[in-house]
Amino acid sequence: MFRRRGICFWIGIACVVAGVFIILALVWVSGRSLSILISFLMVLPVLYSAVRTGIESADVQLLEMAQVFRLPLARRVKAIWLPAILPAFRQGCSVALGICWKSGVAAEVIGLPDGSIGDALYRAKITLSTGELFAWTFVIILLSAGFEKLFLALLDKAVARVLGEDVAKND
Repeated sequence: MFRRRGICFWIGIACVVAGVFIILALVWVSGRSLSILISFLMVLPVLYSAVRTGIESADVQLLEMAQVFRLPLARRVKAIWLPAILPAFRQGCSVALGICWKSGVAAEVIGLPDGSIGDALYRAKITLSTGELFAWTFVIILLSAGFEKLFLALLDKAVARVLGEDVAKND
């Protein structure tokens, strides 16, 4: 029963448009904190789904063997659970980063915190500065792509260290 409710809850969050969350969140949160909250709410279902997929992909026979041989929890986590979860989590992070940037900038455009990219986009729009609007869009794309590459590279190194793989061969 709880499993069904949990799935419905996450599907409900995933299906609600970011704009609805942004406007609702403006009631409780300042414009400065809005983009962080909205980005978190938009990314959470993606990461939850990725981790859940990883958990479901864990080898049942390995889990049974670990139970029979009474492997300690730490060894089970490192040998069975992490290798199953981390590839799905990495893929989820790749998707979530794009969503995070889009929803964060959308929240800034609506919340208008001073000095933010969303504020600059909004000002370019209301002054009909098409060149500036395209320039800020290009900046967002560059920041998003650069941050995604950096984050995923760091995540790959961390995953390799946790799983005990040779990090030097990947560099």
